[in-house]
Amino acid sequence: MANATHIGLDQVRQQLRQPRSQLKGRQATGEARAEVRALIGEPPTNGHRRDLLIEHLHLLNDHFHGLFERHIVALATEMRLSVVEVFEVASFYHHFEILKDDQAAPRITVRVCDSLSCSLAGSDSLLRQLQNDLQNKGSGVKVVPVPCLGRCEQAPAAQVGQQAVAHATAEAVAERVAQNQTTPNALPDAIRMNAYVQAGGYQLAQQVTSGEREAESVIQVLESSGLRGLGGAGFPAGRKWRIVRSQPGPRLMAVNIDEGEPGTFKDRTCLEADPHRFLEGVLIAASVVGCEAVYIYLRDEYHEARVLLTQALAELHANPPCTLPRIELRRGAGAYICGEESAMIESIEGKRGEPRLRPPYIAEVGLFGRPTLEHNFETLYWIRELLEQGADSFSSHGRHGRQGLRRFSVSGRVKLPGVKLAPAGITLRELVDEYCGGMAEGHTLYAYLPGGASGGILPARLADVPLDFDTLQPHGCFIGSAAVMVLSEHDSAREAALNVMRFFAHESCGQCTPCRVGTDKAAQLMSAEVWDADTLQDLAQVMGDASICGLGQAAPNPIRCVLQYFPHEVGAA
Repeated sequence: MANATHIGLDQVRQQLRQPRSQLKGRQATGEARAEVRALIGEPPTNGHRRDLLIEHLHLLNDHFHGLFERHIVALATEMRLSVVEVFEVASFYHHFEILKDDQAAPRITVRVCDSLSCSLAGSDSLLRQLQNDLQNKGSGVKVVPVPCLGRCEQAPAAQVGQQAVAHATAEAVAERVAQNQTTPNALPDAIRMNAYVQAGGYQLAQQVTSGEREAESVIQVLESSGLRGLGGAGFPAGRKWRIVRSQPGPRLMAVNIDEGEPGTFKDRTCLEADPHRFLEGVLIAASVVGCEAVYIYLRDEYHEARVLLTQALAELHANPPCTLPRIELRRGAGAYICGEESAMIESIEGKRGEPRLRPPYIAEVGLFGRPTLEHNFETLYWIRELLEQGADSFSSHGRHGRQGLRRFSVSGRVKLPGVKLAPAGITLRELVDEYCGGMAEGHTLYAYLPGGASGGILPARLADVPLDFDTLQPHGCFIGSAAVMVLSEHDSAREAALNVMRFFAHESCGQCTPCRVGTDKAAQLMSAEVWDADTLQDLAQVMGDASICGLGQAAPNPIRCVLQYFPHEVGAA
């Protein structure tokens, strides 16, 4: 028996060693492999890096306007991966268009945002009109709704290929389609490296990397300032640096600029204005913590920002002000879940963006199994200012007993939407009146979402609650990334909650049943004119308690808020 088993294993090994052409399954054609190689290059001596799979998929998707089956097979062959593995990664991300070989790829894809802020601005009717006008048989134009484009202050937002259309109209979109304007817009008027250096930029990075300024002193400034992670979790930045710094090397760093929460656009706005300020924060953090490599994860919808950041990195490498770690820019592919830190790390590794079970935490076991410092863009954007001006420059600000400054992404029914730098603890009423020019004409404050889609919904009578970490939880909400969406008496909290629940159902990674099934079922129940309050409360409890990550855990917040504060809208009064 033992000998028979041995013979069987030898046969299997022999089969596996056979050339690909003799194995079962679909084989890559020479033509398809040549097309793939023309984009991803010849295989290095040690083969293509597994973690660059998503980057290679982007190259193919951009060039051919989709991922044809022949190219998926050829890419798998070139990267020495199974076809199933490549397919399951490609099919996970919304921005990859998987096509059969006999299908025609769309000539142009037009994306129209249907998230809450854009919906308030009329994106639903815009979508219908564009589908009627442009998506004609044989036109080659595909018009699709998308959950968020990160341009809530420009609502309704659309994209023609990779070109953003602010305050989109059917006429403006049609004109770009007619002229085949699909490349990113002209770069924003950002501060370039020469100007940044002339204004004192990168001096702090030089001091830190050279040892002139001690790492401990930098961490102490962060701790004294009270700076917290500004991506949503709010973990103290100084403490995070200490934790990761204490781990055995080699250590890595991951920067989250995925910014997929509906209502959030602060990172994009800051990046488009001053990319080198952010990069100096990256260099300081990497040096203090001892990270040998940095991976910057940028959401795919930010095409203009990606061009700008690519150029800024080229400027930095051409004239390095100090010793640089290895820095790699990675491109998201349309998956909100990758804003969750462990899902982002999975995506950087070239995998499906599914959150990891914890512990272990990524500070201990993160990218490629190494201790990893993960930060949001804005947190790093603050570093230079804090070190130059001292901790008090940050902590001395604040209202209503709170300390620090916050960048609020404000959209919805206000006169002047946009990113507002304001004291921590400011109230919604103060924020709207002092920074947004008041409510839009003909609109009166009715409700607001203080923390994006997942942060809950509060009525106007609670517009004087301080907006900060830990102040909104007693009211069933949280500030998250400080994405504030304002509703008026012309809007419905019920419809707002349904909009964001449909977003969650669309963006669930599907890994855990409470989130995958719960968000979809909740959206169905919330579509009823009269809500089944008991069933929805039970469902919310299960989702909050049993979901793996924050998406499923926070998704029930809008349900609970509507039932508590707006019962008259759903027949639960």
